[in-house]
Amino acid sequence: MTRKTGKTTLATAKGWIAALLAAALVFGLAGCGGGKAETASQTPTGEFNKEGLPIVNEPVTLKVLTMRWGNMGDTFTQNQWLQDLEKNTNVKIEWEVVSSNDWSEQKSIMLASGTLPDIILGNQTFSDSDIVNNLSYFRPLDELIEQYMPNLKAAMEETPELRQISTFPDGKIYSLPARLPARPKSKNQPVINKAWLDKLGLQAPQNLDELRNVLKAFKEQDPNGNGKKDEIPYTENGLGALLDPFGITDPNGNSMTVKDGKPVFIPVSEEYKAGLQWAHELYAEGLIDQELYTQDATMTSAKQQNADAPIVGFTYQWTPDAVFGKWSGEYEAIAPIAGPDGKKYQAGDPSGLSFNRNEMLITTSCKYPEIAARWADQFYTNEASIQNFWGAIDTVIKKNEDGTYTLMDPPSGTSADAWYWEQSLRDFGPKYVSPAFEKNIVLNPKTGDGLKLEIDKMGSEYVTVPFPNVMYTAEEFQELPTLTTDIDSYVSAMRAQWVTKGGIDEEWDAYVKKLQDMGLDKLMKIRTDAYNRYMSVK
Repeated sequence: MTRKTGKTTLATAKGWIAALLAAALVFGLAGCGGGKAETASQTPTGEFNKEGLPIVNEPVTLKVLTMRWGNMGDTFTQNQWLQDLEKNTNVKIEWEVVSSNDWSEQKSIMLASGTLPDIILGNQTFSDSDIVNNLSYFRPLDELIEQYMPNLKAAMEETPELRQISTFPDGKIYSLPARLPARPKSKNQPVINKAWLDKLGLQAPQNLDELRNVLKAFKEQDPNGNGKKDEIPYTENGLGALLDPFGITDPNGNSMTVKDGKPVFIPVSEEYKAGLQWAHELYAEGLIDQELYTQDATMTSAKQQNADAPIVGFTYQWTPDAVFGKWSGEYEAIAPIAGPDGKKYQAGDPSGLSFNRNEMLITTSCKYPEIAARWADQFYTNEASIQNFWGAIDTVIKKNEDGTYTLMDPPSGTSADAWYWEQSLRDFGPKYVSPAFEKNIVLNPKTGDGLKLEIDKMGSEYVTVPFPNVMYTAEEFQELPTLTTDIDSYVSAMRAQWVTKGGIDEEWDAYVKKLQDMGLDKLMKIRTDAYNRYMSVK
């Protein structure tokens, strides 16, 4: 099952988990902890070093499971920093790399059996609800952090958000966090066809009236020059971020925001109502795609990359080159559009889009939690983190004599982002880059992460405060799906109806009452309680 390198391929991962389930059925749960916390470490006396390297005098093997998207595979395990870590710590890693294509079924089997590897890595592997509903499988980490993780302790002292995001409803920490390097504050920003603006003698719009005039010119004046009325002034799969100028920013996709320090459900706000009225006016004039609510992502992409000529004028994207294929050179990001109140709003997070939890869990099946904690702490240095986000020094990163770090160009035929995923853990796994250290990272401002940071300068000062990534209790997780399924479906249906057909003024009061009948007050109590718990962590 396991190659001599200590890795398990994607193809054999399912067999590994099935074997675990079979073992659990035969021997019961006692053999590997069975989800019951060990009362004491089984680390042999004298072989474990509380400080310095190696962590253990004699090699110890830990099983580490992580999920990767699609067919990404396990090339990241050849990252030179990870290879050196094994040699320097004497902690050998048996990687279990599973594919997202099969993970849902495999995860259910694993949680049902209660037989887990030593470590779960990456916040994509187990969700909040997976952990909260199976807490007995995971070790509380507070004491381990205090005794064996000085790098993480220092990071939490410098950046308190790390502790805040990692604290579960019972006040304990069960998973380790990450702060990713060189992350922007803003999410998708307005992107416009600059070639069309130039041809029509127009400037980039700065407010709603100017945007409307530009969209009208795009529709009527044949800016792509093909003699056809095929221009689509604005398209997305749904409204996208079109309501941002009204302060309707929802970067986490849960219809929540924070206003004056209190959680707010966006779809019952007056700003939301005004934004949909405006969107309907654009729709009625043909200034936004008439297939906005009938097309899927594939259809949207086909329009953005239309073969014969560019046909999309305006959208919201991560970077201008994100979706337009061979037409990417015609597009540029612009500053946020001012709303009816004259202010600008940008979806994102003032703290930066860089914080995650659940990046590493130490299970109660792990016989050597102190070793696992000390191993994890090695990830929480600046150099370790950049090598686990982009790739190893001398492979992807050049360390310069002046103390700076430059990202190398990817091999021919490979995009920078794809190369980073091949060479590193990228978004996943524990890491921390100090804000003060980021000035030492040299990125290409014309592509990839560097380009996004350049664009971010136009929108970062307008970023609104999002509803944070709060944690719910097991009881709250039981109630949430029933409430959100009905409420979110109704909100989505009415939004599509009001954008395409109008009628929001006449139907608004009945709409709000129906949401209350569906349990909106109960939903808001759950979310407000979770918000208050989150904000109380110091």
